[in-house]
Amino acid sequence: MARPLGKTDIDFHRPTTPLVAAVVVTCMVMAACSEPQRRTDSTAASQQPPPPWAYPIQPPVTLPPDDGVPRRVPGSTAAFTLTQIRDLYVVSDWHPGDHPPLPEVLARGRKPGLFACGYCHYPNGQGRPENSSLAGLSAGYIAQQMADYKNGLRKSSEPARTAPGFMPAQAKSATEAEVKISAEYFANLKYKPWIKVVETDTAPQTHVAGFMLVPLEGGGTEPMGQRIIEVAEDLARTSLRDPRSGFIAYVPVGSIKRGELLVTTGGGGKTVPCGACHGQDLKGVGDVPPLAGRSPSYTVRQLYDYQSGARAGLLSPQMKESVAKLTVDDMVSIAAYTASRTP
Repeated sequence: MARPLGKTDIDFHRPTTPLVAAVVVTCMVMAACSEPQRRTDSTAASQQPPPPWAYPIQPPVTLPPDDGVPRRVPGSTAAFTLTQIRDLYVVSDWHPGDHPPLPEVLARGRKPGLFACGYCHYPNGQGRPENSSLAGLSAGYIAQQMADYKNGLRKSSEPARTAPGFMPAQAKSATEAEVKISAEYFANLKYKPWIKVVETDTAPQTHVAGFMLVPLEGGGTEPMGQRIIEVAEDLARTSLRDPRSGFIAYVPVGSIKRGELLVTTGGGGKTVPCGACHGQDLKGVGDVPPLAGRSPSYTVRQLYDYQSGARAGLLSPQMKESVAKLTVDDMVSIAAYTASRTP
C-alpha cells in the first residue's frame, strides 16, 4: 500500500554512487548560514568569504534504510519508494502531464557518469535553490553553460559546495547531441511563478540538508540581518522532489525597493541598469538569460561568482565589469527585487 507523505520522509536523500561520495538526509546541524548581523560596509562582496546562506555546505550524513513503502504527493496518482526517489539515473515523474515527453537523457541519463537532467532540475525545469531553473532559458545559453563547465570556465566560489561540483563531470560526460536535446527541451518550457518573496525582520532558524537551507525542526526565528533565507514552501513535498511545490524567500525589509533602484538605474554608477541586456521586463533577450522570478539565492551566487572570477565564460567580461562595485548588501537587494518580479 502506498503511504501518504509524512514527516519521516523529510530526508533529502541522494544515493551512494561513484560520483556521490556522501549521501544526504535531514541533519540537525546549524549552519554558518545564521548571520543576523547587518553588513554596513562598502567592501566589494568578493573581498569577503562567500556568504554561507547563499553557499550552503552539506555536511556528511548517513542514509537511513528504505522501508520499501511507496510514497505519494498531492495531485498525483504515482507512487515511488525512497530507493526510486533517490536514484539519480531515473526521474520519479510525479506529474507527467505537466510537461512534454521526457527525452531519455532527461528521464534516465546514461550510466555510469551522466545523471538524468530532470532529477536535479525537475522535469518541468523549475529547479531548486541549490541548482538553477532551466525552464525558459534559451537553448544557446544552456549549451554555452555546459561548454563553460566542460572547459573549466564556470566554477563555484565555494569549492566545498557539493551540488555545483557535479556539473563539470556531467558536462564532460554529455555528448553534443545530448546537450542539444536537453537544451532544446528546457528552452521550450515556460517558467512559472515559483518563489514567494517575503520582506521580514525575522527569518526561520535553518540548517543545511539536501544541499539547501531547511528550517530547524522545533526551532524559532532569528533576526533577518542582510541575508536571503530561501526554504521550501512545503518541506515534505520538496523532500520527495515534487515539482509542483515551490519556495519562499525571506528578504530584508526594504530590500526590494533598494534593489529596484540598482536594477533600473544602476544606483548612481554602482552598476549598470540590468534591463539594458536582460530586457526591461527582466525576461531575457536572445541568449541573455531572464532574471524575473528566479531564485534569489542562485542570483546572489552568480553575482558573487562573476565578481570573484569563478565564472569566466563567454559573457563574463561584461558581467564582471557590471558587478565589480557591488557589496553583499547590493547583491541581496538586487536578488530580492528580481525574484519578486513576475516571470
